[in-house]
Amino acid sequence: MALIVQKFGGSSVADAASIKRVAKRVVETKKAGHDVVVVVSAMGDTTDELIDLAQEVTPLPPVREMDILLTAGERISMSLLAMAITTLGVEAKSFTGQQAGVITDEVYGKARIIDVSPSRIKDTIARGEVAIVAGFQGVNPSTNDVTTLGRGGSDTTAVALAASLKADVCEIFTDVDGVFTADPRIVPTARKIGRIGYDAMLEMAASGAKVLGLRCVEYARRYEVPVHVRSSFSTHTGTLVTDQEDPSMEQPIISGVAHDRSEAKITVVGVPDVPGKAARLFEIVAEAGVNIDMIVQNVSAAATGLTDISFTLPATDGATATAALTADQPAIGFESLQYDDTIGKLSLVGAGMRSHPGVSAKLFAALSEANVNIEMISTSEIRISVVTRADQLDDAVRAVHTAFELDDTETEAVVYGGTGR
Repeated sequence: MALIVQKFGGSSVADAASIKRVAKRVVETKKAGHDVVVVVSAMGDTTDELIDLAQEVTPLPPVREMDILLTAGERISMSLLAMAITTLGVEAKSFTGQQAGVITDEVYGKARIIDVSPSRIKDTIARGEVAIVAGFQGVNPSTNDVTTLGRGGSDTTAVALAASLKADVCEIFTDVDGVFTADPRIVPTARKIGRIGYDAMLEMAASGAKVLGLRCVEYARRYEVPVHVRSSFSTHTGTLVTDQEDPSMEQPIISGVAHDRSEAKITVVGVPDVPGKAARLFEIVAEAGVNIDMIVQNVSAAATGLTDISFTLPATDGATATAALTADQPAIGFESLQYDDTIGKLSLVGAGMRSHPGVSAKLFAALSEANVNIEMISTSEIRISVVTRADQLDDAVRAVHTAFELDDTETEAVVYGGTGR
């Protein structure tokens, strides 16, 4: 007998028929002798529809009220799934994030989990029942207000619960059969990865691979929670994300090619090239609550003593960052701002880069042959990221995937739903 935490995304619980299919799967796991805790996302596009509805009421909805509104989607899913499981002869109870003991900080819209106290979940398990938990949400103990966890929040909820409950595995069910070497919607010949380490998965998630949320992988690595990414539409074995490498296989040079269309680029033109100016610039962005990804500073012009600094950030934070920088323009002394939201980021990820020279040369040669221009470059020990035009991104991903011989010539990847989550 094992304790298994199962998370089902929006495409897996998109309608009544899907919820019944998920209920059947949960019951099969329970009847196999395992204890089961289930975390659910909102049905289909419910969260987006609620956001649209709020913006029809007001262009600037209060963040506290938005969090209360958006938690409704997961509450609908959890109660319907509990009903469906009970109908199949297994007792099930649904819980909100607050009832499940998910404690967060007080940052509305993208709160972080600071503790999990799942006493009611443990009691439910002890009674032999299935616990259904609403993902993406928690409660701040200081204000007693509901908070939401932001993008990938249900994944994070599932892994946090698995860590707190000391579960044997956390199964993340989605609409693809696992983690692939590229997004199968763009590269049908992408190959499924059987096993991947936390570090490589962390880089892929940070680089735009949507199959797992970044904070979910961070949490899994911190608490050593084995994560099994698999499809709710098939019974195939998926991808195991763990710190244990397969001893029978040499580590692959490249794990995969990730891409991201959700970023924008800000160029701060004419920054005085003196100590403290860049520091102040990025302090302003940080104080505005904006995360920065890639940074490039041009060589200072000797005649003027000025330089340009470019950085990428989530496009959703573009207006916030530009407003904050503009307000402090006199103090920093830069000339102007340029904003560009028509960029795309491609990232090549692989722990084998550490011991294999020539990876960068091969990447840039593949992009050159595909006539893709590079605007920014960033690297880590196991990742190389480049920024290009958004309309060239798909071609770039396919070209790099083929250049590194990642294509599966025998099996075409299947996308059962439509979002990858």
